[in-house]
Formats: sequence, C-alpha cells, structure tokens
Amino acid sequence: MANLKAIRTRIASVKNTRKITRAMKLVAAARLRKAQEGITRMRPYALQTLKMISSLSARAGDDEALHPLLARRQPQKVMLVVLTSDRGLAGAFNSGIGKAAYKQYLELVAEGREVTVAIIGRKGGDYFRRRHAPITHTFSNIYEALSYNKASSIGDVIVTDYTSHKLDAVYLCYNEFKSAISQKVVLERLLPIEPMTVVAPETAIDFIYEPDQRAILDTILPLYVNVEIYRALLESVASEHGARMTAMDNATNNAADMISALTLQANRARQAAITTELMEIIGGAEALKG
Repeated sequence: MANLKAIRTRIASVKNTRKITRAMKLVAAARLRKAQEGITRMRPYALQTLKMISSLSARAGDDEALHPLLARRQPQKVMLVVLTSDRGLAGAFNSGIGKAAYKQYLELVAEGREVTVAIIGRKGGDYFRRRHAPITHTFSNIYEALSYNKASSIGDVIVTDYTSHKLDAVYLCYNEFKSAISQKVVLERLLPIEPMTVVAPETAIDFIYEPDQRAILDTILPLYVNVEIYRALLESVASEHGARMTAMDNATNNAADMISALTLQANRARQAAITTELMEIIGGAEALKG
C-alpha cells in the first residue's frame, strides 16, 4: 500500500504541473499574438529603411569624412550583439542562439579577430560568462515594456563605439520569427552598412539633401541602426513566445501521457494489493478448517 500511496502522490504532483504548463501555454499564446502584430507592422518599415540606407551607402561610398558610420574598415575588432531572453522554459530558444553565437565567436577568434560580446537578455549573459567570453556590454530590463527608446539606448552605445574606432564591425545574432513552431537563428551584419549593388548608369544619380548632406546623414544613419536593433528585438520577443508556447504545449501533453501511465500503474498496484489480501484471507480460513 505504501507503493500505491507514492504513485497517487506523484499523480497529484503531475496534475498540478500540467495545470501550470497549460496556463503558461495560454499566457504565451496571448503574448505571441501581440508580439506577432508588432513585428508584422515593423518589418516593412525596417526593410524599406534598410533599402534606402543601402542605396545611400552605395552612392556615398566609404567616405568616413562624410560621416563616421559610412566608414568600412578592415574588420579586426568585431562585436557580437546576442539577443536571448530573460527567462527560461522556452525549449531550445536560448540554447540554440547561444550555440550559434558562440560558434561564430570561436570562428572569428580563430581568424585572428579581436571579438567582444554585447548581451541582451539574462540567459545569454549566463551562457557566455560560463565560457569566459569577453562581455563588454550587458543590457538588462530591455524586454519589460519594450519600446523604440530602449532600442535607441542600445544603438547609441554601438554607434559611439563604432564611430570612436573601438569597433570595425558589429553583428546581430537573434532568433527570427517564422511561425509559432518555427524560429530561425540569424547572424546579420549591422555595421558597416552593406551597400546596395547598383548598375553603372544609376551610380552617378544621387539624392538631393535638404538642408545639407551631413545633417541628413547625422539623423538617418543612427536611425537605421536603431530601427534594425528594434526589429531584431521584436523578432526575438515573438520567437520567444512562440518557442515557450510550443514547449509548454509539449510539456502539457507529456504530463497527460505520464498521468495515464501512472494511473495504470496505480490500478495494477491496487489490484495486486487486493489479490494479496484475498489470498491471506483464504489462507487463514483454510488454516482454521484444518
């Protein structure tokens, strides 16, 4: 009977766990809808901004005197900006991005680059600290009430490091949202700006700048960095909620399977106990007859 009691206690525990995972799945699903709306609205704006800046970069060239963010230097000093979540229970969301970013880190180090890491999200900080990677910036509390202003605060740090020649290249490493059950790890270059390929007749055609070229570049180039970071943050948030919803759905289903298996085990234990008791009663009765 002690064994049966232990099984029933475990069944109750698994049922409580199933309630928690089911609730977490519903919360993640609700947050995913909101995050998905945000990234759907942001993507067209971000892509058009990137297209415009790439076109401008192709025409302006790598003239650092025109603007420091247009400089394209030999990428000796490289920064990886890694976007993870602050919380776990999201399946392979954090481990996947950590492994991909660390692999890129090792490849760059093997090439002789001076690589540093900027972390957005507590889980990424934990991952890279365990591997003794040089973390120069840690941005915390970004995902709570995520806004463009928070992305701008990150962008300001990156722009300052790049324009002061502390960095030659900056890469974003994040999970791109595909669907609730699919996220893709992306490593994309943020700086220097990738120039658009333009055909020869169009190369000579430039924009008209008002009030002047430097004033426009001072506004629009940092804006590009901020928009790209904000888009990556929105992608990461939507991917996190999708991964957590899928993980909690799997956990709920696994809990249901475990409850069924434990219930069957408990029934067998109860039947065995009843059979044992009946055999004892029959044995006692036979003894009395003798």
